Amino acid sequence: MAKKKLTVSFERADGAEKRLPTRAEMSAWMEAALDVPAELCVRFVGEEEGHSLNKTYRERDYATNVLTFDYQHEPVAQADIVICTPVLEREAKEQNKSFRAHLAHLLIHSTLHAQGWDHETDQEAEEMEARERVIMKELGFPNPYSDRARAH
Repeated sequence: MAKKKLTVSFERADGAEKRLPTRAEMSAWMEAALDVPAELCVRFVGEEEGHSLNKTYRERDYATNVLTFDYQHEPVAQADIVICTPVLEREAKEQNKSFRAHLAHLLIHSTLHAQGWDHETDQEAEEMEARERVIMKELGFPNPYSDRARAH
């Protein structure tokens, strides 16, 4: 199956010293989750910005691991993705996962959201998690839900 076209930009505003995987690696992880072409922007932020965005747009008073602002699902998926690096690091440690595996999962998860996937109902969650497990396995990562930790 031919790869879908991905146009992605990455922004670093988290002030963290933690080195991220290469743009090519992160892009490949996201591309593995595509069913349609996509134009995405991924912004890595610190705890303060993550908290502010989550409070403003989701009315939740804490920093979350990832937010996906999906604007269009087809014919080209368009979205802004915000990853809170301190939350990502903390969750990876708490869930006994590598930073790299947890980041791959969050990028895949948000890329699916950008295309209209959701987990509001039990059925939607089961379908989305099953898709995430398949993609992660294809990329050589462990099952992100093996410990039933919720990353969203």
